[in-house]
Amino acid sequence: MSVLLTPLKLGTTTISNRVGMSALTRNRSSNTVPNDLMLKYYVQRATGGAGLIVSEGILISRQGTEWPAAPGIWDEAQTEGWKKITDAVHEAGSKIYAQVCLVGRTSHPDAPEQIAAGTPVYAPSAISARGGKFRFLPGAPGYVKPTETEDPTILIAQFKEAAINAKAAGFDGVELHGASGYLVHQFLDSTSNQRTDKWGGSSENRTRFALETLRVLVEVFGADVAVKLSPASGYNDVGMPLQDTIDTFGHLLHEADKLGLAYVTLVSLSFPFTFTFAGDGSAPPHDVVSTYSPFLTQTPIFVNSGVTLAEAEELVGSGQAAGVFIGMDWVTHPDLGMRIQAGKQLDNMPDFATLYGAEGGDPAVGYLDYKEALY
Repeated sequence: MSVLLTPLKLGTTTISNRVGMSALTRNRSSNTVPNDLMLKYYVQRATGGAGLIVSEGILISRQGTEWPAAPGIWDEAQTEGWKKITDAVHEAGSKIYAQVCLVGRTSHPDAPEQIAAGTPVYAPSAISARGGKFRFLPGAPGYVKPTETEDPTILIAQFKEAAINAKAAGFDGVELHGASGYLVHQFLDSTSNQRTDKWGGSSENRTRFALETLRVLVEVFGADVAVKLSPASGYNDVGMPLQDTIDTFGHLLHEADKLGLAYVTLVSLSFPFTFTFAGDGSAPPHDVVSTYSPFLTQTPIFVNSGVTLAEAEELVGSGQAAGVFIGMDWVTHPDLGMRIQAGKQLDNMPDFATLYGAEGGDPAVGYLDYKEALY
């Protein structure tokens, strides 16, 4: 039997295999509320053999909306919608974590939910990310200069409230989105966080927001809390010199390791996980797993992004990782777990035109219509 198909205990939950489904933005909610279309999507993957599903990024408040039709978890209707999904996923034999997130400076003041929130675009510092393209807004504008949040503890409290709602919705745990240049990552990075108070400056101060957020999540979920990090990623215009990167994420992981987390996901691009960021270009490529795993002596490591099944076998078989999270192959193969068990090839190609929903088209297209072999 493949080592990928062996069970694993994460926190208080035992998952049936080591090939998890990573969080994947899909934009199919109904005005931020999870719907029956989403329920079918998640059940397809649970039935298809996902040991652990991590939900798409769930917004913890209206403030900080980058995508149209992204789901939230700040009110009762959303919580009830997620409860239907978690119940169905459990009935299908899988486990599911909620990925909780805010996008910070990568939101736009003209996004409908941002307007409804009635608040500015908040970030650690008033520094705009370069680039961006909000295709769902007239003129497809780019990123704008955000407003520096005066009191980060208000945002931490929102994460805690989201975790309380996630628990009521029946999720098995929560994963903090600390990657991809979104809010938590913006606090970590010295190019996006140039504060001079206790939330900025030194590596220790820049990790404070992530660590304090993890602690409040642990207050709600105990051992069933995880975090996703992308130390080498330059997505959304972040990226520090190499030594600053290692110092910052090393300190974060060293301290997070004391919290008794279920797992840490390290985002890499491809095996052996070396790539540069799109920031100022000063950091050379570095091996994410070998660089940061020494800081984790108690917490299981999952690897995500560009990992093939052969590479996953090597990672788990060699003990470098407890498991892997796979993204696009779960989008295109709802029965991926069954295919792995049966030793069958992956033969569905992604349709990027419908990945996030075709404008004005059937939302099920590119979402529920990938063929299943169900071996």
